Amino acid sequence: MDRQAVNQARWNEIYAQYSGKVMGYILSHVGRRAEAEDLCADVFEKVLRKYDGFDQSKASLSTWIYAITRNTVIDYYRRTRPTDELNEEMAGEGEIGDGLIENETLTELAGALRALPEDLRAIVVMMYYDKKPMTEIAGIMRLSYGAVKLRHQKALAMLKQYMAL
Repeated sequence: MDRQAVNQARWNEIYAQYSGKVMGYILSHVGRRAEAEDLCADVFEKVLRKYDGFDQSKASLSTWIYAITRNTVIDYYRRTRPTDELNEEMAGEGEIGDGLIENETLTELAGALRALPEDLRAIVVMMYYDKKPMTEIAGIMRLSYGAVKLRHQKALAMLKQYMAL
């Protein structure tokens, strides 16, 4: 097999293994499928272009692809939403909200949401269901950005505690 065929086979493996995860991550941060698909294509174009420079001694392939994905989403926000804040949890892996939804049933989550005070529930619904940025939520609720951020953190902590019972 020539080098071109080996590279194509390896590329197909990489794409098959990571495209769903990359798309899911981007879609969870962007919220619009068409834009997420474009950004996913951008990520894999960058992976293909930079693959020869990938150094396994510095990071695993998945970490490297995740970094490219994260940076692509951040660049997207810088280009398209210069006045919106980036989601604070974007920088960290294993977000509280993601783990909560993956590990519990929707029925239990609905019960946990009902147990939250109305103002905290409203923040969670607007952020995760309506895909509104915290800056917009602050305007709607007539609160400072910092107050919304603190209430969001409190709501997630309460949900996590409720779901752990």
